[in-house]
Amino acid sequence: MSLSNILQKIPDRAISHDTCPLTIYVASSISTNVRNALGSGTQYANGVAVADIERSSLILCGKAFADSAMLKDALTALAAPILSARGGLPVPGWLLSSGGSIVLLFAPVEVIKSCSEIQDVLVSTDSGVVICSKQSSVLFPTKSRPPQLFTKPATVVVVSSDSTDALPLVSKLSPGQAAYHFLAGYEDGKFIPAYNRAPSPFDQLALANSLFLHLKKDKTPTYLINAKSSGKQIDGKDLMRLIELAQSNGMPDSTKPEDTRVAELKGKYRGFISSKFGKCLPEEFSF
Repeated sequence: MSLSNILQKIPDRAISHDTCPLTIYVASSISTNVRNALGSGTQYANGVAVADIERSSLILCGKAFADSAMLKDALTALAAPILSARGGLPVPGWLLSSGGSIVLLFAPVEVIKSCSEIQDVLVSTDSGVVICSKQSSVLFPTKSRPPQLFTKPATVVVVSSDSTDALPLVSKLSPGQAAYHFLAGYEDGKFIPAYNRAPSPFDQLALANSLFLHLKKDKTPTYLINAKSSGKQIDGKDLMRLIELAQSNGMPDSTKPEDTRVAELKGKYRGFISSKFGKCLPEEFSF
């Protein structure tokens, strides 16, 4: 079953001594009142997974056991507040192991899925990373890799898609710029805040600010990569080459001249972020 494949095997003693054990409840059916609250439509035909964060409980109904994506979203929502309370920073990204170092990668899911070269060096193909003071890990290790801790990312890469070429192919970011682009999650005309479509118990602006503080404290080199060039998606080999270039940390700051395209894209960012999060952004956040 999908659930048993996702959950890691933990000794009984570890569970009984944990301060925040997870309880899983199984419901055989959904009441009419609950169904009405969820709304009409076919999206619940295969079941429902409910994360009760206050009680650290997961409620599964119907065929939710077989929907790995639904299960992982619910487990991520449950784990995030606990990890945060214990000093971790849970973020919707990927860890990439290349050249003997770890890279924290934020990117649209579609970009990850389309690049086999990137998938080959990911610690896990599932989104979900926890950053601590000196170490990092993924929420859902792949079957080929046992759960383990990694060093804290030496480089952070934020991938956006812009077919107008207003964004340079690769550029160095300050911590405030990195948090701003992370918060926007820009994908060629669409914004996916914090690169996360799944429900989250965290305010996205607060998450971006926590990322900013981590990057600023550790002075982590951070880069922005445009996954499109001349209107076309760059292939996996070129994207991997740009990531390796970012890893070398030898790139100078690179910004596009302030032409019409750049001004227009800045306006789109500003309009979306102000409408979504208000105008009270940390002063360090910038395009």
